[in-house]
This record gives sequence, C-alpha cells and structure tokens, in this order.
Amino acid sequence: MSREPWLVDPLGYLIGAGREQDFFARVYEREALVVHHEAPERFRGLISVDDIDRIVTTLDLREGQLALADASAHVDADQYVDGANFIDRGAVADHYRRGATIILNQAHQFDPALARLCRGLEHVFSSHVQTNIYLTPPNAQGFRTHYDNHDVMVIQVEGEKAWRLYDMPIEIPFRGEGFQQGEYEPGPPRKEFVLKPGDCAYVPRGLMHDAQTSGDKPSLHITVGLITRTWADLMLEAVSEAALRSPDLRRSLPPGFAHPGFDREAARAHLKALARNIADEVQLDPALDLMVDTFIRSRAADNRGAVRDVAAIAPTDRFQAQPRAPFRIAEDGDDIIVVSPGGELKFAPDQRPALERALSGETFTLADIVIDKAEAMISTLLAYGLISRA
Repeated sequence: MSREPWLVDPLGYLIGAGREQDFFARVYEREALVVHHEAPERFRGLISVDDIDRIVTTLDLREGQLALADASAHVDADQYVDGANFIDRGAVADHYRRGATIILNQAHQFDPALARLCRGLEHVFSSHVQTNIYLTPPNAQGFRTHYDNHDVMVIQVEGEKAWRLYDMPIEIPFRGEGFQQGEYEPGPPRKEFVLKPGDCAYVPRGLMHDAQTSGDKPSLHITVGLITRTWADLMLEAVSEAALRSPDLRRSLPPGFAHPGFDREAARAHLKALARNIADEVQLDPALDLMVDTFIRSRAADNRGAVRDVAAIAPTDRFQAQPRAPFRIAEDGDDIIVVSPGGELKFAPDQRPALERALSGETFTLADIVIDKAEAMISTLLAYGLISRA
C-alpha cells in the first residue's frame, strides 16, 4: 500500500471511492457532505500535533504564516507578532493555553505531504487548492458562526470537533464577498455532527457554520480550500477576446456619460444590441485556452529529484510523463510551445512528434526520442517536472 494512499485517488480518498460522480452531480456547490470513515489512522502522515509543535516552536514564521483565533475574545496580531514581523513563539503558546486556535496559513507551502495532496486535488478540480491547519485546544472555538467565500474540504486528523451548519444566505458568493459579522443571522442549526479522526466533510461556500472542540483532547484538522474559476470569469475573458474582433466593443462610451443629466435611454438600447452581437460572436475555445494556460502557469513544478538526479542520461534510463502534471501543447507562429507549471517551453516544429511521444504517458528511453539533442529535450522535461524517471 502507498505510504500516501490519498495520492492514488485524491478526491475518492476524502469522500469515499466511487462517490465522485454523485458528488459533482448532486452535492458540489449545493450542499454539505459528511463522511464518517470510521478509520482513525486514515489521514495519519499528513500532519500531526507534534508537527504543529515543531513548526510553531522551531521555525521563524512571519506574520501571515500563522494566526490566532478565539471566538470568545478578539486576538490582535500585535499580541503575537514582534516588531520585526516575526511570530512570537511564547505568545502563541500562551494564547493557545488560554483557548486560542493556532492557524497555519498556506501550510502546503512548507509541508511536502500537504503540497502533494493539493497537486492531486488540483488535477481533479482544475483549480488552485490551498491548505490551512487548525489546532484548537479542548473546550474551545476558534471562529464565530460565519460562511466562507470558497468551498472547503475538512479533514479531521486528531481529536474531535462538533460542527453546526445553518442557512446559506448567499448562494455561491463571489470570491470577494467575504463574511461580515452581524450582516446575517444564522438562525437555528440545520445539521449537527462530530468529526472524529479519519472523517471528512465538504462545506460549500456561502453555507454558514461554526465548530467547537469535542472531548478533552485538542482538535487538529486540515481545511482544504478550493479556489475555483467561475462562468463569470470565463464570460469576461470571452467578451475581452471578442472585443479584439469587434470595433463596436472597443468604441468609447458616449461623451458626458458621467454627467448627472446624461440621457441613458440610447445607451441602454445600444448595450442590449451589443449583448445580442456578443452572443453570436463569443467563442469558447480562445477564452478557455487562456484560462487553461493561466492555471497551468500558476502551478509550481512538481520536479522533486531534478537537482539531485542531474547526472547524464544513460541509454538504459527509462522515463514517463508525470501522471498529473498539467501541460498544454500549442503553436506560436513557427514554434511549438509547451505551457507548463512556471512558464512555457519552446521547441522547433520538427520536434513535436518526439515531444508528444515523451508526454504520451508511455514509458520511453533515449532511443525512442528520435531527434537531434534528444538528451537536451529529456533533461528540460525533467527539470520542469513534466516527466520523471520510471
């Protein structure tokens, strides 16, 4: 069995193998899902209370990497951040002793196991995936009732936490629609449950919730945040792309449109006419390709071993495309471009068959890449994490 079994089927391991199709058809962005796996060791190896203690007490964390939260008392950052913007380890331990939750933001940036989990889920959702860690002492609550503006997967690692779910005052809020305390009343709880070690819950954005430690042990959970792109994002890109072909969309707004007495009737009619024309002119592929490329470039290369194993490539060495490495092969004039994590790689047109062979998923050797300087191509693909040694 894999030392990190969640990497074989990332989403299935969280919500249960074989439930993915039902999840996307019925649950995703609509309602919460609670999965009691009854397997306390299920997520052992991702993170532990001992790991949190090591990180908090030995690393020089800066403001933003760690935060404290206490639903019963406001904790300002200046209570645990020193004058040089470093986290005061003693203050963190003292606030935790008094009931504050320790939050490690973007923990995947310094924990390789969490980074690998994020990459696996990024492949499933085609979205940025981030992790925050929450360590809450016994009989404590980190946050008051609120909603998040992104969907989350909650992975319970140690201890227990009692959750309450309420109404959804905003269905699928925008990323910028952060929760404002006092703006919405939660009403009575609609669902209550306790997450135990090995359990997982999915909470869609906009659904109000709160959680408190259950039992006499600290609660440690991972919140996996899904930072997705929306149809509105795609529409904006598609309209921008259509404007490249339509002079009418590029024309200036009427002179004086900012005047209080500006007559808007003609502008309303013109906007509706433009919208009708956009419906005929808008194209999916250019806009979606741009969003695909933006997503791929924003990922970090999964190139573990690229520095350690930089030795010359031997004829007997075998290679294979990384199964979840994002890439897209495109053309730019006479060049072949591979859009890859961190940027793009340029190749000559006659190298395309060899490139497609290397990225096909089938294992290959140096002899299978029938081009001049085949070793250079393989070395470049290794460096950017698009292939690995088989």
